[in-house]
Amino acid sequence: MDLDKIMNKHLSRYFDGSKTIPQETVDKLLQFLRSAPTSTNIQPNHFIVLSTPEGKAKLAANLGERFADNGEKITNASHAIIMTTRADIPEEHLDAVFGKEREDSRFPTLDKQENWERMTRDFVNLRKYTYKDAYHWMEKQTYMVLGLVMMAAAELGVEAMPLEGFDPVPIDKAFDIRETGYTTTVLLALGYPDLTKQYTTAISRFEPDQLFTFA
Repeated sequence: MDLDKIMNKHLSRYFDGSKTIPQETVDKLLQFLRSAPTSTNIQPNHFIVLSTPEGKAKLAANLGERFADNGEKITNASHAIIMTTRADIPEEHLDAVFGKEREDSRFPTLDKQENWERMTRDFVNLRKYTYKDAYHWMEKQTYMVLGLVMMAAAELGVEAMPLEGFDPVPIDKAFDIRETGYTTTVLLALGYPDLTKQYTTAISRFEPDQLFTFA
């Protein structure tokens, strides 16, 4: 990965609608997305991958009135992903996570798996009943996955643009998301940049001595 190139460029905000990401590259990116880690392996996400003009137009039309200008960013992207997060953590979700871990032999012995399950339940209950921030905690996992996928996209030569300029209510309604126990957290547009709309000015960040403290 060319970190120097990534560090010295602006985030692409507009895509060339005539270019499509090869399916092999999309498959690799989704494979990476599936493998991205989350705290306690909670896996609180569902991803709606839009690649057809109809799917992207549907998303663009439901960003909310004040965010309508962002529609072009979605329709010109090769792909767009609606990254959703669970609204809560029902027992059946934990059971599904643990069941898959056992099926995949995540731990070498049943004792270790059972101990992991006890610790995970205790931590989840801490989030639900003590900190009372279970949804916020799961949202943070979504954003961690988002960052990792953006880096993976860069490695594969694909531009990735996160998008928070939307109203989740119409998106959830248009794609029947809330009925599944999830809600829209963030959008990710993927594709190749429109070179006529690229920023060429220097990036602006605080100086190192304002950002780092060493101890």
